[in-house]
Amino acid sequence: MALVVQKYGGSSVSDIEAMRRVARRVVATREAGNTVVVVVSAMGDTTDDLLDMAGALTSEPPAREMDILLSAGERISMALLAMAVGELGVPARAYTGAQAGVLTDSKYGRASIVGVIPERIARTVQMGAVAIVAGFQGINEVEDVTTLGRGGSDTTAVALAAALNADVCEIYTDVDGLFSADPRIVPTARRIEALSSEETLELAAHGAKILHLRAVEYARRFSVPIHVRSSFSDKTGTWIYDGTRAAGAFVPPVAAAALDEIVAHDIEAPSQDGADQAASTSGSGAPHSPAVDAVTGRVVAPVGTAAPDASSVGAAHTHAINARAAARPRSSAKEDHVEAPVISGIAHDRSQDKITLVGVPDVPGAAARIFEIVAGTDTNIDMIVQDVSAEGTGLTNISFTCPDGDSAAARAALEAARDELGFRSLEFNSSIGKLSLVGAGMRSHPGVSARLFGALSAAGVNIQMISTSEIRISVVVDDAVLDEAVRAVHTAFGLDAQAAEAVVYGGTGR
Repeated sequence: MALVVQKYGGSSVSDIEAMRRVARRVVATREAGNTVVVVVSAMGDTTDDLLDMAGALTSEPPAREMDILLSAGERISMALLAMAVGELGVPARAYTGAQAGVLTDSKYGRASIVGVIPERIARTVQMGAVAIVAGFQGINEVEDVTTLGRGGSDTTAVALAAALNADVCEIYTDVDGLFSADPRIVPTARRIEALSSEETLELAAHGAKILHLRAVEYARRFSVPIHVRSSFSDKTGTWIYDGTRAAGAFVPPVAAAALDEIVAHDIEAPSQDGADQAASTSGSGAPHSPAVDAVTGRVVAPVGTAAPDASSVGAAHTHAINARAAARPRSSAKEDHVEAPVISGIAHDRSQDKITLVGVPDVPGAAARIFEIVAGTDTNIDMIVQDVSAEGTGLTNISFTCPDGDSAAARAALEAARDELGFRSLEFNSSIGKLSLVGAGMRSHPGVSARLFGALSAAGVNIQMISTSEIRISVVVDDAVLDEAVRAVHTAFGLDAQAAEAVVYGGTGR
């Protein structure tokens, strides 16, 4: 028997029928011989609706009360899902983050997990019930409810998986795994079969929305295997493993032979969907196709797709999951004779603003003081560029990017310190976008930068800022041309699939 932690996003539990579908999957996983803990997000747009109501009452809602308010959405989801699972004959108990033992600091609205004591969760699963936990929330040292920020349910799930020594953390969303780019911008984006935690960290940090950055960091720190899948289909999804392709990937905690067979079938037989459609056509007169809700226009589960049952969900749980502590690294059979791809994926981000200080005295300590002031506003800095001092002036320009929610405070603090810092003017640009190229293979492949810049040049895209790491190159461009830039670079690096592989079943991509 294996311990599986499953997380379902808002689009997966968007309404009552979605709750029933998730409940069937949870029960099927349990019937396949696994112990199950579930983490849920708020239903659909519940969090946005709560924010709107608070905004209608006050322009400056207290942070503590906002956390109490926003945690309500996940509580609704956990209770309803527990009822839905119970209706299928399986005992289930719902718990808030505090009841589940998720301990945080006191940064209301974006708290960090400082510890997890999942005693009640452990007792529940030992008694044979499914434990269902409200994601996105915890409790601080003064017993106030706190929230973890957008995407925090991912972090809740991984933290519980680590604390319970779970064999796998399954992140269920409304797309079939991680893709080489956002399929809403690049229709020919390819599903990524497996990705290292290092590459996943870079993608999450630079705009990929499927996994929350802190969740990936937590998983890497505690060696929690992650399996990203769709709650609307039974496709293989994407495995996030610990290690490198060269040294051998961490064995995904499904019996190795079974996983290789599943992945090989899914990847090496791209015509299978066509065959399935042909078979479906011969039986019913019409191929399977996505269904569209007549009221909302939202794409839902494909017509003719059976509800998840023990046999279909069991494709990923055919054999008992090996204990993580006993697993040994081994090279994937598919990678023994295949060189790691140079580029794994492309992320993009529109949530950044650019601030430029013009005419900063080019003297020791100037930059240090600027960023001390910015740090005092609790602003996160992403990219920094300092120009070469203009000859004879002793002045330079310093530009940096930061989240759009932090830029107002940073600008105000810098303007207030203008006399001290001695800069001439402050320029602000909110119409920027960031494109990030990520791939462990670029370590040993020269020419990646040249190809990237060549593709952007051919597309007529001007670069404003550049930042690099060992496995990433990021550029800032004008927001208006970001989509075109992503498509041009995706094609330039040979990442396009021959046909569209991605379906956003729930309409959100999360």
